[in-house]
Amino acid sequence: MIKVVELFAGVGGFRVGLEGTECFEVTWANQWEPSKKAQEAFECYIEHYGKHANHVNKDIASITKKEIKNLDADLIVGGFPCQDYSVARSLSGEKGIQGKKGVLFWEIERFLNIQRPKYVLLENVDRLLKSPSSQRGRDFAVMLTTFRDLGYSVEWRVINAAEYSEPQRRRRVFIFAYKDDTGYSIKTNDIDEKQMLHERGFFAPVFPVQGKPSKKHTAKYIDMNDHILDVSDYFTAQFWNSGIMRKGKIYTAQLLPIEQYQTPLRSILEDNVDNKYYLSKKEIEKFKYLKGAKKINRTAASGYQYTFSEGGMAFPESFDKPGRTMLTSEGTINRSTHVVEDTKGYRFLTPIECERLNGFPDNWTNTGMSERMRYFCMGNALVVGLVKKIGQRINEIDSYKYSIVNQSTQ
Repeated sequence: MIKVVELFAGVGGFRVGLEGTECFEVTWANQWEPSKKAQEAFECYIEHYGKHANHVNKDIASITKKEIKNLDADLIVGGFPCQDYSVARSLSGEKGIQGKKGVLFWEIERFLNIQRPKYVLLENVDRLLKSPSSQRGRDFAVMLTTFRDLGYSVEWRVINAAEYSEPQRRRRVFIFAYKDDTGYSIKTNDIDEKQMLHERGFFAPVFPVQGKPSKKHTAKYIDMNDHILDVSDYFTAQFWNSGIMRKGKIYTAQLLPIEQYQTPLRSILEDNVDNKYYLSKKEIEKFKYLKGAKKINRTAASGYQYTFSEGGMAFPESFDKPGRTMLTSEGTINRSTHVVEDTKGYRFLTPIECERLNGFPDNWTNTGMSERMRYFCMGNALVVGLVKKIGQRINEIDSYKYSIVNQSTQ
């Protein structure tokens, strides 16, 4: 079994996906929400996985060096907090790695520096690749430099879950790092970067892509051999939706997926939904306005006058397509909220339907938390079906460990 340490565990999305492969064992997990008195996500976690010493509910910065050193980890995973990169924030408002939650990446670095696991799997919003707006790509470059200095290579890929048969159009960047002395690193060291991204690297076998990258975005190499402080101060470049970094040499390309069958929204809908989820006439009219195309004259604080424009959105949602990206505001009267229509009228998605959009078992978050919090947790969660596929791939490459001793070309 591959031993896993789960950071920023939330309600356990990584664990649901990885343990679904029957190849992983989570040996330690931490979940802490500093802004909330009630630790509802952690309570959900221990409802499913038990209340014991290796399920920790405290500030990650308070975990001591000794505690970290005593952990048993082949793999460290984390959907590290993404509020500072979220598409829900404006470009001028984002703070990136310097923000209060952005700095939590350095806690990941601390765990890696002490524990030295073979593998690392992180998930974040794709905005991370171009954050902050004042110095495009710096935050991600700092992360890549950190992995380089710790002796890890990195592959990343922005994956739209719906393109690989999940029922939600949720686009997230997955970052897979592996120590330079692992069997996988040794086996693939002589494979060129283009082949790695398109065919033979970590992601392509389970998330296949077309043979050539996008013509609109020129693939490129970036040599990043500077000290991390220089990277932080001066680096700026565009990272595309896929890439690989080995010993400071980066290749990045905009890959085009080979889309698999689509799972439509209708497939996750419940029957006989409670009346409380249905909208009043007033709420329907509000949604029609919010989701409709509009142009509004506005005046900035400086006195500058401008026209705010936004296009229309489907109302109600199409049953024949995967659902849109679910946000933490799901279930409220908000432009981003899903509204579906059935034989009884217009309604919100139920908490169970939101769990299904992310691939969780029904009623996973029905552990005593409020319905508002259930929606919030699913808006923050990852798509566990993607994690399961990634887990199967990690298990596959972990078998390459024998090539170190045997010099096998298996």
